[in-house]
Amino acid sequence: TAPSIHIWDAVSKQTLSILRCYHSKGVCSVSFSATGKLLLSVGLDPEHTITIWRWQEGAKIASRVGHNQRIFVAEFRPDSDTQFVSVGVKHVKFWTLAGRALLSKKGLLNTLEDARMQTMLAVAFGANNLTFTGTISGDVCVWKDHILCRVVARAHNGPVFAMYTTLRDGLIVTGGKERPSKEGGAVKLWDQELRRCRAFRLETGQATDCVRSVCRGKGKILVGTRNAEIIEVGEKNAACNILVSGHVDGPIWGLATHPSRDFFLSAAEDGTVRLWDIADKKMLNKVNLGHAARTVCYSPEGDMVAIGMKNGEFIILLVSSLKIWGKKRDRRCAIHDIRFSPDSRYLAVGSSENSVDFYDLTLGPTLNRISYCKDIPSFVIQMDFSADSRYLQVSSGCYKRLVYEVPSGKHLLDHAAIDRITWATWTSILGDEVMGIWSRHAEKADVNCACVSHSGISLVTGDDFGMVKLFDFPCPEKFAKHKRFLGHSPHVTNIRFTNGDRHVISAGGDDCSLFVWKCVHMPH
Repeated sequence: TAPSIHIWDAVSKQTLSILRCYHSKGVCSVSFSATGKLLLSVGLDPEHTITIWRWQEGAKIASRVGHNQRIFVAEFRPDSDTQFVSVGVKHVKFWTLAGRALLSKKGLLNTLEDARMQTMLAVAFGANNLTFTGTISGDVCVWKDHILCRVVARAHNGPVFAMYTTLRDGLIVTGGKERPSKEGGAVKLWDQELRRCRAFRLETGQATDCVRSVCRGKGKILVGTRNAEIIEVGEKNAACNILVSGHVDGPIWGLATHPSRDFFLSAAEDGTVRLWDIADKKMLNKVNLGHAARTVCYSPEGDMVAIGMKNGEFIILLVSSLKIWGKKRDRRCAIHDIRFSPDSRYLAVGSSENSVDFYDLTLGPTLNRISYCKDIPSFVIQMDFSADSRYLQVSSGCYKRLVYEVPSGKHLLDHAAIDRITWATWTSILGDEVMGIWSRHAEKADVNCACVSHSGISLVTGDDFGMVKLFDFPCPEKFAKHKRFLGHSPHVTNIRFTNGDRHVISAGGDDCSLFVWKCVHMPH
């Protein structure tokens, strides 16, 4: 309802200016002018309004209807404070800022036979008023002033999503969707007139590389991909260095911390499980599972990993080789939580079929179900084993906490016996011990996840408002005091303490992100 544009100092990370927009719905493109004094923005409103700002003063200079079709990108010419080009669905426009007025010319095709206006996705610039636009079919159009003078056919096999103009030497970088081959890659470096190019392969291991953003400086090309990677490519040796990795599609539901090392695992709907190093802030490894993953868990020794899938299957991997030790599918619906017992004998698998299945791991990788919990009134949210591996607590979708005997699956109803149980872990959002995590205004579904520290004195939660909260544990009093931490956009899907309680890991839903929080001073 009220989109805004934030301008940041990239070094100090301070906010320099916030522009409250005239655009409605959203802002899809921004571009600084040559001197950096002006800013151009494009809205997602029905008129796709283009606005020019004197951003340091927060003042709007000019605004005009952009086009009746969606605009994808608008960019100032790199040597100008008055001229820019906008591209979008079946159009390209060449603009001039004259005082407080915006004047435009449509791109003309009539000099070339068989030329047709395509959907344009990207723009770059050359000397002598040349403009290059990347198309959805993989062609690049070359414009002199506002007239089409040449088409570079099949510059990429798929859409040309990104282009970059290097001021220093005039070379152009393009990025598109491409299958890696001996001749070609998804990133290409062209001469000043787009006649010759050199292709770079990204070495990501993907069948098809999809580049969404490119940048160039000091002998290196920076590449942002559809697969949430930022890759640095050396121009001389074409070496690829992956700087940033991440899950492609969220939410990230599965989260597990290593029992003795500063590693953690994440599992997401993109069908991958990823291993992260907290100290180096890097992804160490990933496994492509082929199906959406919902939950992940380390064995007590850290030598095995169990993964629960959205299709009802679960897989056990050996950590040393990442080879499959065993897999089974006894359910047809999503596995919501999976847990090894503290004595490493049993595996509990909780699903959205209102069930928890038990497997005896000492019987080998055939993974025949030995029993299951009956009478769970709704789908399973979280599970925790007791320290002696004899009991399992289950939080269900109807917000009831139930306790079962292991491995019989018999429902334990004796409250005095339940109170005497020592739990190996606590991830339940339900129970007298965590009554205080629910705020006055919270509905049942607002708190998604919880985790008690290994020391047993602190509790963290994640909720639908993107909030991570830190409580004392236990917190049996309603509306308990806590500290709040913001970072995620809604919602936080899972949360865990690391083995020494030095860090907390939280996983995001819509933002598909992983946060590492440092525990500076734990309350008690």
